[in-house]
Amino acid sequence: MLMIELDKIDLKILAALQENGRLTNLELADVINLSPSPTLRRLKRLETEGIIASYRALLDPTQLGLGLEAFVRVMLDKRGNQFTASFNEAVQKWPEVVACHAMAGEMDYLLRVVFEDLAHFSRFVMDHLLQHPGVIDVKSSFVLQAVKQTTALPLGHLVAQARRRAERE
Repeated sequence: MLMIELDKIDLKILAALQENGRLTNLELADVINLSPSPTLRRLKRLETEGIIASYRALLDPTQLGLGLEAFVRVMLDKRGNQFTASFNEAVQKWPEVVACHAMAGEMDYLLRVVFEDLAHFSRFVMDHLLQHPGVIDVKSSFVLQAVKQTTALPLGHLVAQARRRAERE
C-alpha cells in the first residue's frame, strides 16, 4: 500500500530516472514535459517521501575482474534462533555478498555473490560461510549467463491506478 499518492507525472519521473539516474533537472523536465521548477519540487518530494531511496552507479563486475557470480542457499541451525542475528551481522561484513535475502521454504537465506574466480569462491565458502557457527548447509548455483538483469521496478500497476484516479476526477 502506497503511503503517498503518485500521479502520472510522478510515475514519468520515476520511469525516466530508472532509465537514467544521471539526468539533470533540466533534462528530466524535458523528458516529462514539465517546466524545471515544478519538476524539481516533485523530485524533492519523491526523495523526501522515500520513494526514491538513493542514487547509485551500476558497475560491470566482469570489467572489474569479478567474472564469477553465484547464488548460494544457506540453511541455519534453527534451535533457539540464536544464529540468525549473528549471521545477519556477518553477511554485512562480507563484500562478496551483493544481496542477501531471508527466505521462506527449504533454505533460510539466498545470497547473490560475486568473485574473481573459483578459487576466490572456494576461500569464501571455506573461510567464511562454513566457519559461521549457525550454518548447517550450503548449496551453490553458478551463473552461466545473465538473461535479464535490471534494477528497474515495474510501475505498470501504478500507472493504471493513476489513470483510474484521473478518470474519476
